[in-house]
Amino acid sequence: MLEFLPAEVREGLERARRRAPARRRKLALHLGDAVFPILRLWDDGFAVEASRLNRLRGFVEIHEGSRPLLACLIVASDVAEGELICTFKRAAPIQDRAALDYELPEDRPATLLPRQ
Repeated sequence: MLEFLPAEVREGLERARRRAPARRRKLALHLGDAVFPILRLWDDGFAVEASRLNRLRGFVEIHEGSRPLLACLIVASDVAEGELICTFKRAAPIQDRAALDYELPEDRPATLLPRQ
């Protein structure tokens, strides 16, 4: 059905389709000081606009708004249908606190009361 529409309208619809998932969740790729919006994210990869990047490898961070989510090691990238498809080898969640060197007991108190 889209083949009957003028080329400008089809291109506009395609741009809107690519931007729609980015509006739902404000995911962004942080590469040094540069920030690129993520169009789609799945278990072992993600997609960004190919017009902004043409190749990507190495260590990057994925943020949701200003909050860091994942630290990823990208091993492959390929351009398909105007998107740069990146595959990562490893994606580790970024913690907001330091890792513990010991196991916490299951029956520990939720909070400690101050002495009076």
